Amino acid sequence: MERPLMEDPLPPTTRQLAAGPCRGPAPGSGQLAVAGEFFELLLGEAAAIEFERPVVQARAAGAGPAELAELEQVKLRALQVREAFAARRRRESELSALFDTANDLAALHGVDQVLTAIVQRARRLLGTDTAYLTLNDDARRDTYMRVTDGSVSARFQALRLPMGAGLGGLVAQTASPYATDDYFSDPRFRHTTDINGGVDDEGLVAILGVPLVRGSQVIGVLYAADRSVRSFERSEVALLGSLAAHAAIALDNARLLEETRTALDELSTASRELRAHTESVERAAGAHDRFIDLVLHGGGVEDVAAAVTEALGGAVTVVDSDARGVRDRGTGAQVSPDAAGTLALASTTGRTVRDGEWWTAAVTVDSELLGGLVLRRAAELSESDQRILERAALVTALLLLFRRSAAAAEDRVRGELLDELFTSPGRDPEGLRERARRVGADLDARCAVVVVRVEERSQARACAAATHLAATRGGLAGVHAGRVVLCLPDVPPADAAATVRRDLTGAGAGPVTVGAAGPAAGPEALAGAHADAERCATTLVALGRAGQAAAVDELGFFGLLVGEGRDVAGFVTGELGPVLDYDARRGTELAATLRAWFDGGGSPARAAEALGVHVNTVTQRLERVGRLLGRDWSAPDRALEVQLALRLHRLAAG
Repeated sequence: MERPLMEDPLPPTTRQLAAGPCRGPAPGSGQLAVAGEFFELLLGEAAAIEFERPVVQARAAGAGPAELAELEQVKLRALQVREAFAARRRRESELSALFDTANDLAALHGVDQVLTAIVQRARRLLGTDTAYLTLNDDARRDTYMRVTDGSVSARFQALRLPMGAGLGGLVAQTASPYATDDYFSDPRFRHTTDINGGVDDEGLVAILGVPLVRGSQVIGVLYAADRSVRSFERSEVALLGSLAAHAAIALDNARLLEETRTALDELSTASRELRAHTESVERAAGAHDRFIDLVLHGGGVEDVAAAVTEALGGAVTVVDSDARGVRDRGTGAQVSPDAAGTLALASTTGRTVRDGEWWTAAVTVDSELLGGLVLRRAAELSESDQRILERAALVTALLLLFRRSAAAAEDRVRGELLDELFTSPGRDPEGLRERARRVGADLDARCAVVVVRVEERSQARACAAATHLAATRGGLAGVHAGRVVLCLPDVPPADAAATVRRDLTGAGAGPVTVGAAGPAAGPEALAGAHADAERCATTLVALGRAGQAAAVDELGFFGLLVGEGRDVAGFVTGELGPVLDYDARRGTELAATLRAWFDGGGSPARAAEALGVHVNTVTQRLERVGRLLGRDWSAPDRALEVQLALRLHRLAAG
């Protein structure tokens, strides 16, 4: 980089001195000789004290006051010229250092070399004992020493400064230069033990700091420091600021260079990946076309698996996922427990997940995990091949969605049929029979009617399981009045209730309460059986047996007495509470004795025989019951309530 041409080397004061020390007549030869002596001193870069010599010699030679006064003026002019030359030399040195720094930046030297050169030049130009540079560490939220020159303290060179502490903290906060003549007595900034210790260890007294600014952000501070009291001039502050600007540029260039290198590396990597991807595009396109063809021609999930095997090799297994775990869709066999976690991860990420030689892609519909495609292949699966597996999973989800839509439409038909069957069976019985035949059900077969109470969030899963069960048995299933309802032919009601509870619970429908009635044949009889089954399920809930299954015959006439809203537990407690509490505390059998007494027709002897105890024991127990329930417990009206409470308590216990 070329430096600018120097201006006229003689400043105005020099030209005035050459022209003469003052206005007026031209000086004599003696004055010119003295002026020439001052020029000799200037050319010899003499010390300021030596400029007194011509005046002293003239005074010794007997020069008059006027002549001495002129000589004093010439001396002063010469000293001004000397100072101007010194300032010019300093400025030239500063400009030279700045140009050298700019050349370093242009040559793209290492950032550490550039920063070291800047710190060294700062120390040399300002004539300080030491110079150093600190940078902010955003990760640790503090500032650290990056470069030092002239430092003798290892502690000072390894110093880390909290943000906002010390003179550097003041410079960083204000983004302005600050100087202190005496660091330890300066109250303008926050002193800390660590910083004071490091500065004291280095022996620093006067410190000048200027900010390193990138954009609007202070990224560090450049310092010049002396080990004695010193006042820094404005020109020195400006010079250090210029060097700090160059340091900031060096750091910014290093950052940009690193980003450029990173971008080039990424571009190179992307280019390699693009070439690798291009090599597999045709295979991926072929697989994609094959999948589309399968969908358009009514292919199934198994056809998709075969297409994946053809494109990628290996072996593909289609798996289903439900509350019972992950199962092979074809065989129904349980897959390893690890498969559930892998499938869940694939569903969450939406990408293929590898577990050894197993590659899994999730099959999801509306964020619901239905299953997955599991490819077993020891060889690495490229990104493009993984996309093929993921597209296959998407096509599988589409096929399952088609099936679900068809099933939903069929469920609506079944639901409408059940609604009309159970609400108005006599309006068009033949029409009901015909509609049932269209969905594979016979309303004239002797059917057990089952009503299932299930939580709303699990109703869809319960309905799906119920539909599958009914289809396998030639029955009918759907949702009616918020309940899942089944009509199962040729199955006793008690067996139907147990089967439905087992299958729906196993399908992940959660706890279900199942009531059954029948058998019944014909629309009107089925409607009556439905009402009985609904009442049976309601009775189970009222008895505190939610989550269990029973048929109407198992509840007897209590199904007629207990319904929605009845407080069975309160009734039992009100009638038998003292007896039940006494048995619980003492481990006695007063309630059992009461049941035996009622079953024996009020005979203590029969009760004793049934219980296997002495008749006196029964008598004593009944006396205890009288004290707990009151003497009228065996009166006809009260005895009926007590006996009913005993029966309800026994039913509630299952």
